[in-house]
Amino acid sequence: MAKLLGFDKACRFIQVVRDNGGILKSLRTLYRVDILKSGTLVGEDKFGNKYYENNSYFYASNRWVIYSDRAGMDYDGSLVPPEWFGWLHYKTDLLPHKDPSRPKYKWMAEHQPNVSGTPEAYMPYSTTKPTIEPWKPPQ
Repeated sequence: MAKLLGFDKACRFIQVVRDNGGILKSLRTLYRVDILKSGTLVGEDKFGNKYYENNSYFYASNRWVIYSDRAGMDYDGSLVPPEWFGWLHYKTDLLPHKDPSRPKYKWMAEHQPNVSGTPEAYMPYSTTKPTIEPWKPPQ
């Protein structure tokens, strides 16, 4: 009877809101990532991103990342380090801290997010005269 009246969906919605930290935090999460999900926290990387899993969802959407608050609304996929990228995209089922086959050599560089379009982006300096000069209106 409860299923016919839709109470099971209401109870599930209330549980998802609870899992996301209450009404205000759920609204904030909904604003940032456009979806509310309930899952198990499986890990966190050095940038503060949190990784979740819930196997009751469909296969391609049962693992997800909630980006750290430092990223604000300007987050993208380059904020995910390679070890977590492999787990998110089902290259491995082992979590990065439980994967013994992941080598760490001293010549390997640390992960850097993509800074294109930000003030830290690389801007080459040119010593040649530009072929097009801007028009200056007569004074």
